[in-house]
Amino acid sequence: MKTSTQLGGTYSFPGTNLTVNRMGYGAMQLSGPGIFGPPKDRDVAKAVLREAIESGVNHIDTSDFYGPHVTNQIICEALYPYPKDLVIVTKFGAVRGEDASWIHARSKKELIAAAHDNLRNLKLEAIDIVNLRVGEFMDPDENSIEEPLSAMIELKKQGLIKHIGLSTISQKQFEEAEKMTEIVCVQNMYNVAARKDDHFIDYLAAKGVPYVPYFPLGGFQPLQVEALNKIAEEIKATPMQVALAWLLRRSPNMLLIPGTGSLGHLRENIQAASLDLSDEVMIELNAIGGK
Repeated sequence: MKTSTQLGGTYSFPGTNLTVNRMGYGAMQLSGPGIFGPPKDRDVAKAVLREAIESGVNHIDTSDFYGPHVTNQIICEALYPYPKDLVIVTKFGAVRGEDASWIHARSKKELIAAAHDNLRNLKLEAIDIVNLRVGEFMDPDENSIEEPLSAMIELKKQGLIKHIGLSTISQKQFEEAEKMTEIVCVQNMYNVAARKDDHFIDYLAAKGVPYVPYFPLGGFQPLQVEALNKIAEEIKATPMQVALAWLLRRSPNMLLIPGTGSLGHLRENIQAASLDLSDEVMIELNAIGGK
């Protein structure tokens, strides 16, 4: 098993007793194509989860709208009863249509249903952390989140969820939420090319709040892809490994959740936590975001 240092070190969620290795695992790709339906090979999906845990991963990001239901059921089949140090983080705020569409689901009734779906499929009595997904599916908006967050706070009071995080939000919405309850993490789209949250990340780091980026290779333009590929070739790593290593070095509060349904890619992603990027390489990578 790899040590916490080989997995990027550790970080604690504020106001909790939960500490995780910074290299985690995102379970989204354990379901079928388009994150819908069952995977081609359920046994491989379970093997990926088990190897992630054996490699030292103790932070799994999931949601019951992956599949829907499929991903959480596979996590349960593969890992239940769960290791004591495993932190499972899920998301509420969406459902899937019969045509695989993504539909916002943030009413009190829908959030209550999401809580019970996640608890049932994961075989949990309470969920460690739940991210309330707001905004659009890729970008935040500036609408008030008081109504859905109030429903989340009620679920926390009932003991169904232990801690609350937020996903696809702006700094303004975080500040609104923080006045209502403690927010233990933020999950937004961010990578070496998509840098809109630079200031927000630094703001959260100063508060000790983890930032969990999704789509580490999402939104790249052709010239940015070319630049990343060139750097990766020079340092004998894959582009994904370089992108992940850059994120780990970008800020100490960064927690990674790269997702894959492949054992080979899982191993590559975990190795990225041990990739030592020189100052010169970091300068080159930082410039990608400005192109």
